[in-house]
Amino acid sequence: MAEAPKTYRDFWPCYLKEHSQPATRALHFAGTGTCLLWAALAFATGYAALAPLALVPAYGAAWAGHAFIEKNRPLTFTYPLWSLVSDFRMAGLWCVGRLGATYKKHGLAYRPAAPGIPE
Repeated sequence: MAEAPKTYRDFWPCYLKEHSQPATRALHFAGTGTCLLWAALAFATGYAALAPLALVPAYGAAWAGHAFIEKNRPLTFTYPLWSLVSDFRMAGLWCVGRLGATYKKHGLAYRPAAPGIPE
């Protein structure tokens, strides 16, 4: 990032740019989904104290994507709350097939996961 974002509105395009590779996004989606599932299971089975462990696969998958695919430093370290919100926002946009349009709206290059798979 050239200049540190001062608002979430400024942060969002930076976040998208740092997640340019489809494999990185896939790892984020897998980690976020696993986190939600593990947390739900922890509460549903009466082991709510174990819910924080759900963060392990979420952050593990995301950080692996940044280290080995994007080769950048996760924004989580500098902007933890905005990054968390953006993880869910990016996953939601992917689920409804609007992620590619969001990248284009911000003038960013977009690489879909595979031909024919809406993002």
